[in-house]
Amino acid sequence: MSAADDADIEIMWEGRFITAKREGKWEYVSRSRGIKAAVILAIDEGHVLLVEQYRVPLGKNCLELPAGLVGDHDHNGDEDASLAAIRELEEETGYRAETMKDCGEYYSSPGMVSESFSFFKAGGLTKVSEGGGVDGENITVHRVALPELANFIEQKRRKGVGIDVKLLLFFPAH
Repeated sequence: MSAADDADIEIMWEGRFITAKREGKWEYVSRSRGIKAAVILAIDEGHVLLVEQYRVPLGKNCLELPAGLVGDHDHNGDEDASLAAIRELEEETGYRAETMKDCGEYYSSPGMVSESFSFFKAGGLTKVSEGGGVDGENITVHRVALPELANFIEQKRRKGVGIDVKLLLFFPAH
């Protein structure tokens, strides 16, 4: 399929952040207005920074890597993804990164969502605040020692917390 085929895409519904589309027999969602996302892997002295927050689509809290939207406000539509990653990491976790290494673009659920995210590895971390997000995000920050991570995730799962698929990054393939 090519860009010339865009005329065959039916917009079923469009909101400020999400668009539901139909293309032939496929129904899927995409980010509106070309908004992208940034996901951050931040490891500080052998501890990974994770965030936990309520996610409406799940109806429960979810344990995740810090992440956020790039250019999601009208005043910053052309925001650089690495700068967004630095901003989001600090807002969510309270840690400021000296560097952000771009590790490429990834797709989380390509059979249902066209959204991609840029994956970043944070370096030179300094704690500057308690984090917790902005505008009522109510984010809980977890700084978990890497050797204890599998157990921590399992404890969260038993408590009914959703686990973001990106946390599979920490489990080696067998």
